Amino acid sequence: MASRARRKQQRWCTQPLTPLMEGPDPEMQDESNKKESSWELIREWFRLQKGLGFHGGSSSSSSFSLSLYSNNIPAKTQDLRLLLGVLGCPLAPIPIPLPLPLATDPLRRGFHIKDIPIETSSARYIIQQYLAATGCLKQEKEMKNMYAAGTTKMICCETEISTGKSVKSLGTRSGENGCFVLWQMSPGMWSLELVVGCNKVVAGSNGKIVWRHTPWLGTNAAKGPHRPLRRIIQGLDPKSTASLFAKAQCLGEKRIGEDDCFVLKVAADRAAVVERNEGPAEVIRHVLYGYFSQKSGLLIYLEDSHLTRVQSPGNDTVYWETTIGTRLRDYRDVDGIMIAHEGRTVATVFRFGEESMQHVRTRMEELWVIDDVVFNVPGLSIDCFIPPADIFDVDNSP
Repeated sequence: MASRARRKQQRWCTQPLTPLMEGPDPEMQDESNKKESSWELIREWFRLQKGLGFHGGSSSSSSFSLSLYSNNIPAKTQDLRLLLGVLGCPLAPIPIPLPLPLATDPLRRGFHIKDIPIETSSARYIIQQYLAATGCLKQEKEMKNMYAAGTTKMICCETEISTGKSVKSLGTRSGENGCFVLWQMSPGMWSLELVVGCNKVVAGSNGKIVWRHTPWLGTNAAKGPHRPLRRIIQGLDPKSTASLFAKAQCLGEKRIGEDDCFVLKVAADRAAVVERNEGPAEVIRHVLYGYFSQKSGLLIYLEDSHLTRVQSPGNDTVYWETTIGTRLRDYRDVDGIMIAHEGRTVATVFRFGEESMQHVRTRMEELWVIDDVVFNVPGLSIDCFIPPADIFDVDNSP
C-alpha cells in the first residue's frame, strides 16, 4: 500500500528519445549520472571527426583522446555509442492506428474506390496483397504476443568531411557482434534488450509511454505520440506494418535489386513532429517509405528519413538528416505467418548548414539475423512491460 501511495505522488518525466549514446564503460561508472543532451553528444562526435580530418589528426586511439564525456574514451567506444544511438532502437515516424471494427476496417473487409484518390486506393490494394502474401488474411489463431531473438553485427563504415573545396573520407569498417531479445504484446507493448560488444541498450513500451535506458544518461521517455519500435515493423509483425501503412500514398514503382516494387509513403503530421522538439532541436519532418515486391507482395525494403534543425543562440543554423534503409530477406513461415529472418540496415547521418558548403556525412550499417520467433508465449503478461522505477520523477525530489 505504501508503494502505491508513493506512486500516486509521482509524475512522468518526459525526456526526449533522440539518438542516445549507449555503452557502459567499466572505467567510467562515476560518470553514470550525467544528463548530457543527446544532440550535444552527436555534435561533439562530429566535431572530433572533423578536427581529425583537417588538422593533421591520426585515427589512432591516442590522438582521438577527446570524448563525448571525458578525455579518456577511445575512438572505437565513441563509434560504438553512435552506432547504438542511431541503430539500436529507433522508432517509426508515426503511431500505429487503433484497430477498427471489422465492418469499417478497409484492410480487412475491403473498400470502395469511389471518391478515394488513386494514390490512396492503390496503396490500400497493395497492403491487401501484402497481408495476403504474409498469411495474415487466412490466419485462424489470434497472435496475442511474440518473442524474437537474433544476432547482429554493427559496423561504423566511414565519415566523409567536406570543406566546400575538398572532400576527405575517414574511418575503417570496424564492427562489433551482438545479440538481442524482443518481446511484444498487443496493443503496443514491447521490450527490447540489445547487447553489442560490452554495451547494452534496454528499451520498452507499456502501451502508453516509450522509454529507453542508457547507463550514464539514465532512463528517458519519448516525446510526442506513442510510436512503435522500428525493428518490429521491419518484417517481424506484418499486421503492425500493414496498419502503419493504412493511410499511405502510392508514389509509383521502383526497382530494388532484382525486384520491381511499389513504393508507399507515410509521414508524421506537423503537430506530431512539433511535440518531439527538444531545446534548440526542431524536428522538421519524419517520413517512412515501404517498398513492396510486385511479384511476391512482400515488403523487401523499408526506409525512413528524419530531418532536424538546430538553432543555438550565437551559432549558425545546422541541419541533421538521418536516413535509415533496411533490406529484408529470407522470409520463412512461422505458424502460418511469413517473417523476415535476415536483413541489412544502412544508416547515414548528414550534417549541413543553410549557407555553408561544408558538410559531414557518416555511414554505418547493421547486419541482423533472426534466430528464433515464437507466438503466443505462455505466461507473458502486462507486468513484463512496466517501465523502470527511475522513469518517475518525484515532485519533491531535489
